[in-house]
Amino acid sequence: MHGESAVARQLGDALRERDETIAVAESCTGGRLGSTIAGVPGASDYFVGGIISYTNRTKRRFLAVSREQLERYGAVSEQVATAMARHVRDEAGADWGVSTTGYAGSAPDSATVPSGTVFVGVAGAGRGPDREPFAVVERNRFDGTRHEVMDQTVTWTLRTTLAHVTNDSR
Repeated sequence: MHGESAVARQLGDALRERDETIAVAESCTGGRLGSTIAGVPGASDYFVGGIISYTNRTKRRFLAVSREQLERYGAVSEQVATAMARHVRDEAGADWGVSTTGYAGSAPDSATVPSGTVFVGVAGAGRGPDREPFAVVERNRFDGTRHEVMDQTVTWTLRTTLAHVTNDSR
């Protein structure tokens, strides 16, 4: 958890420096991502909050993920990660929306992706006259126990988000 905290501090510093905010939509991390971000002193300067959407029903209801997306691509997919990140960014009025969706434990028999597969979505609001809102998704596969995969996902998500925030030129 110590490494996660250090990266969360770096992300917070970058957001504070840019006077930007972030919101999270979590599935496979079950609240760990938001908790790690909120654990940094002064996080209220930039952390808007988040949604834990562990089931398809909550993804549909609170994150506007369509039934068609869930049926066609599955909850653990690039399309769903994108929809989650964009929606939480827009509904929270944040500059950045981040999502996690994956199989931290055993994937169901019907899954098209193996256990440990995680998609992280990062959606930026864009700035300036020529900037448009955008979303990118990265896929990774982690090994380990359920909790190890969750921890690896949080660390990776924080690092990925930090990279996008600091590389988003103004």
